[in-house]
Amino acid sequence: MIQTENRIAQLFERHDDSEKIMSLFLTAGYPDPQATVDLILGFEENGVDLVELGMPFSDPLADGPTIQYSSNVAIEQGITMKKILHIVEQVREKSQIPIILMGYINPVLRYGVEAFCEDAAEAGVDGLIIPDIPIEESGILKEEAVKNELPIIYLVAPNTSDERMRKIDEQSQGFVYCVSVTGVTGVREGNEVAKSVQRFIDRVKQNVTKNPKMVGFGIKSHEDAQRIAADMDGFIVGSALIDTIREHYPEEGWKDEVFAFVRRLKYGKE
Repeated sequence: MIQTENRIAQLFERHDDSEKIMSLFLTAGYPDPQATVDLILGFEENGVDLVELGMPFSDPLADGPTIQYSSNVAIEQGITMKKILHIVEQVREKSQIPIILMGYINPVLRYGVEAFCEDAAEAGVDGLIIPDIPIEESGILKEEAVKNELPIIYLVAPNTSDERMRKIDEQSQGFVYCVSVTGVTGVREGNEVAKSVQRFIDRVKQNVTKNPKMVGFGIKSHEDAQRIAADMDGFIVGSALIDTIREHYPEEGWKDEVFAFVRRLKYGKE
């Protein structure tokens, strides 16, 4: 089910400056596989524009405790790459929301790069984020990804040089993922993000000119998102979402609580 025009490209073509694009990261299989499907469908109804679906891995080096926890839960429940792709297929029966698979290269290699790219495209995946494959080593994946029209989205961070930002911008497709702080994923407390991010954002604006720019890591509220993403095309939230799910699941009405949080992230009010 390869698209003649990628859903990510369509999203950014439709985008105007009146509202920031919101992407949510959710670990596939968390809090359980069917709930993952229901959450993605509900996200779209509550203002989410883009979903990053995490591929759980037993040694998630860049993930903080929240996403590590969700990955462990999903693995314990028997999530596999086949089941992750089936989640995408189920979503595609009802929704055309752009879905990016995000995770580490090991599970992809175990599955087989050629088979992975073919099966992901067939399931309805729109792009890939593989943080532990830098552009210099992306040849391991790039040929098959291009063949199957799966954009590879690369990351820049505060410790990325200006020259490297320009190189990443040149090789990225879809958008550039701007990691607002150096370190693992997770919600940042107080003014840590605000104090460290502006110089980085200024450098990104100067050096990333080809692709749209999405900023993530540490965003936990609408106010955080609007401040940090003021000069970006949109923002990404992961740990704060998973914390919210963890707080309410499996209580009665837990999905309503999660969707209310999502609406507050996007609009500031329910």
